[in-house]
Amino acid sequence: MIELYDSQRAMRNMRRAAMQRGVVAILDVGSSKIACLVLRFDGTDRGVEPDGVGPMAGQAGFRVIGAATTRSRGVRFGEIHAMQETERAIRTAVQAAQKMANIRVDHVIACFSGADPRSYGLAGAIDLEGHVVTEQDVSRVLSACDVPDYGDGREVLHAQPVNFALDHRTGLGDPRGQMGMRLATDMHMLTVDAAAIQNLAHCVKRCDLELAGVASSSYVSGISALVEDEQELGAACIDMGGGATGISIFMKKHMIFADTVKMGGDHVTGDISMGLGVPAATAERIKTFYGGVVATGMDDREMIEIGGDTGDWEHDRRRVSRAELIGIMRPRVEEILEEVRARLDAAGFDHLPSQQIVLTGGGSQIPGLDGLASRILGHQVRLGRPLRVHGLPQSVTGPGFASAVGLCLFAAHPQDEWWDFEIPVDRYPARSLKRAVKWFKDNW
Repeated sequence: MIELYDSQRAMRNMRRAAMQRGVVAILDVGSSKIACLVLRFDGTDRGVEPDGVGPMAGQAGFRVIGAATTRSRGVRFGEIHAMQETERAIRTAVQAAQKMANIRVDHVIACFSGADPRSYGLAGAIDLEGHVVTEQDVSRVLSACDVPDYGDGREVLHAQPVNFALDHRTGLGDPRGQMGMRLATDMHMLTVDAAAIQNLAHCVKRCDLELAGVASSSYVSGISALVEDEQELGAACIDMGGGATGISIFMKKHMIFADTVKMGGDHVTGDISMGLGVPAATAERIKTFYGGVVATGMDDREMIEIGGDTGDWEHDRRRVSRAELIGIMRPRVEEILEEVRARLDAAGFDHLPSQQIVLTGGGSQIPGLDGLASRILGHQVRLGRPLRVHGLPQSVTGPGFASAVGLCLFAAHPQDEWWDFEIPVDRYPARSLKRAVKWFKDNW
């Protein structure tokens, strides 16, 4: 745990240094595309401080000065499985973005969607020594949270305080400077498969870049696609990517749950490819232009030219009705949404005061998906687009870029995490001498 604490702390310091230099790159490593955005920070604070502990980490205004995307290679289910191919794709995207920005980038902040995320809710409480809450008290109460045994081979990706309580008053965003006798906190911790993070870090290093931060795609998609009221009252963001569908639940502007379903738009394309006997590229084109999940009477008469270049004239002139295409796509989309509903039910989403669901990601653009999702998930569903940020080209403003835009916002306005605070000496394991000295000082 301490090794991870130190590495996350080092990455946070590296990101701060990169932002002071003025330029940092955003890398969204997905199963269907790899997107790179180059941000220039103007060094001015916005002056608008959000509620909560967030202002501790600092904010900065930024502008997108370079953007590029390339087809993803070597990534399956949101995780890297062919290092050299992924490295080549990342280099292609970063070099194209650097060329557009006309500047060299050394530091990148990356996000990914797979790695089997698991959420934990932790609680901790301490008695205050001086009655006024200081930053050291916040560090102590975060360290007092009982960390569960999350198993070998897993690492903590996010550990964010979501609520503070001072004596009988709860729902505090930032308790510092207030008076009380007992401070308690609730913390959300997200763990992922350690190998996935190590592979990503190694891949970025092979591209001659420094990894200055890493985040979950589910989390950053929620930041960019949910409006402020939804984040405050309670909402779920369903990020339908190519190889995985990310789920995140927000409440009081904090993420309180995240999960991933290992199915996405690529699986729908694969079904079309097998069902119609066409190559994957042709299946993707047919899905994009003619796809849907709700058949009407007119779809029986609307014929789609499949095309092909096999040389067999009869085979290449085949036509199918749009109703037949919808019959292939709908079962897989229903399966994905059923899995999402099972995860939301397990997380207790029904108990939130507001149950808005926002669909985003490239896979959410299938016509009629919002109506089908509303019926299967049983809640109000809307299609979400990422928030507008300065300098963002029109080509990267669609739902498929929600995680990339959210990562920009995450870089500029970071939510405070446990490693933003100095860990108290007595919480360090294997530092028995320091603990003994502190105990001796306190008691003699």
